[in-house]
Amino acid sequence: QVQLVESGGGLVQAGGSLSLSCAASGRTVSSYSMGWFRQAPGKEREFVVAISWSGGSTVYADSVKGRFTISRDNAKKTVYLQMNSLNLEDTALYYCAFKWGSSLPPRPNDYDYWGQGTQVTVSS
Repeated sequence: QVQLVESGGGLVQAGGSLSLSCAASGRTVSSYSMGWFRQAPGKEREFVVAISWSGGSTVYADSVKGRFTISRDNAKKTVYLQMNSLNLEDTALYYCAFKWGSSLPPRPNDYDYWGQGTQVTVSS
């Protein structure tokens, strides 16, 4: 079992920045990819970004390219999401996701474990 705990959400004005963190614990002895998804009210969960075990490979959704940056610290078993130039459409519950292996799929069903989510609200 793997547990994920997100932190860092909050309220920010449009154009501002927020940083999210996700700490993994449990049986994380093999290589794994991690990602961030988000879900706005009334919408499906959507892919935001994913990062490989080494950190050398990343995949971003078009909607966040150039604004969001993912990174990870394997010693701390933590993945980070730096979000800049936030806009109203970024308002959502952000989930951290974990999957065994090195692939970086955009589909939620391909991930094995999920955090509880952290709310990001962007105001005008």
